[in-house]
Amino acid sequence: MSGGEWAAVVGGLVILVDLAIRITALIIIPRDRKPTAAMAWLLAIFLIPFVGILLYLLIGNIRLPKQRMARQEEADRMIAERADAVDLVADHASWPTWFDRAVAQNTKLTGLPATSGNRATLIDDYQGSIDAMAADIAAAKRFVHVEFFIVALDDTTRGFFAAMEDAVRRGVRVRLLMDHIASSKVPLHKATVAELDRIGVEWHYLLPVRPFKGQWQRPDLRNHRKILVVDGTVGHMGSQNLIDRSYDSPKNLKRGLKWQELVARVSGPAVAELNAVFRSDWYAETGEVLGDDANVPATELPVDTSADAIDCQVVPSGPAFESENNLRQFLTLVNSAQERVIITSPYFVPDEAMVYAITSAKLRGLDVQLFVSEIGDQGGVWHAQRSYYRALLTAGVRIWLYPGPFILHAKHLSIDDDVAVIGSSNMDIRSFALNFEVTMLVRGASFVAGMRAVEARYRELGRELTLEEWNREPASATFLDGIARLTSALQ
Repeated sequence: MSGGEWAAVVGGLVILVDLAIRITALIIIPRDRKPTAAMAWLLAIFLIPFVGILLYLLIGNIRLPKQRMARQEEADRMIAERADAVDLVADHASWPTWFDRAVAQNTKLTGLPATSGNRATLIDDYQGSIDAMAADIAAAKRFVHVEFFIVALDDTTRGFFAAMEDAVRRGVRVRLLMDHIASSKVPLHKATVAELDRIGVEWHYLLPVRPFKGQWQRPDLRNHRKILVVDGTVGHMGSQNLIDRSYDSPKNLKRGLKWQELVARVSGPAVAELNAVFRSDWYAETGEVLGDDANVPATELPVDTSADAIDCQVVPSGPAFESENNLRQFLTLVNSAQERVIITSPYFVPDEAMVYAITSAKLRGLDVQLFVSEIGDQGGVWHAQRSYYRALLTAGVRIWLYPGPFILHAKHLSIDDDVAVIGSSNMDIRSFALNFEVTMLVRGASFVAGMRAVEARYRELGRELTLEEWNREPASATFLDGIARLTSALQ
């Protein structure tokens, strides 16, 4: 066979393989997938078939390994069984019907009920938050549970590590979970794990991606939760990682970037739910069921009966759940709001349902505001976020830009005057479907008043983006926004 004939045969095979990929993609990809995500994957495969199919095989399936899914399902079952007969709500009758239904939805999805008699303090000082956590660890007598997306030993967190070391020396069991990929990318990671080993902390990676050790799952499925529980009586949760506010990144240091966060310090029965999330993740990663020595039941925790007491419900979400728990919660709250909706999200890339909910709230006459960063630390996400500004501004949503060099990394939502959500979940597709997240639903005027004070500081420091200003954006920038928005749906 001549060289020309061989070339023709090879060319024909390439065409047949390409056609087979396209037909197979049309059959498989739309199955059980949102239309926007399916269209984005199909577009990628049709435009760059061989690269597209490799990407799909690598990150196109959000299923976790069977063993880990089985452990997660078992942990969820244990949580549901323990919470099934527990009702720690002081006065259901005081709740609006819509809020009662929202709580019921969360309970059905997660197995965790709402509780009354809690207290929560908001902390928006970066170093102050870490110092407050270290102070609680310093008082620990039984156990300390630490779970963060990123953990690093640096000048900012040194006091936290010292508190853990002192706790271990006193005989306190200190357990720590950190996301494998996110934490290992930090330049100080080797020193961090060496210090954890030296001081005697029991630690494990979350969702480790180490194929040569038999540990493999989709590499962009990450555990994004931030939780600290001390003795089962005090908890911290929110947006902040355990690292310097520059994230110890040379790129960030060069740009002078600093992260701005919001954390809630919680006491009361809700702490048992935060601990349940940690215990669930510990079991899912290690196979070890933590016993009663690592837990205080919600029924045994002190209940605050003062006027400032709040009702709380912890809501975990992630690929281990059948539904996008955080997205359903956000949609329910925005659609139920009667006066105002105020959203703070560093990465605002909502799906179509959320865009309609937000703009519909404004069309109903509500005060709707969005706080985002003026600059971005992730180019693709920042451009995708910007692609939604015109639709929001046209609907009348007020957009506030938090100034550089700060990245507004806080994640919270408040509606009306007495309901709010705080946690680790961004208002984006990644947090809705790909990341393990945890949020806390709160009903209490005192808590929302504190959040209103935080929002007022955002306005004071930032500036409002107007539709007139946005209309002057160059076409080159908005073109990139559109491309980024299209690719953001790949999941």
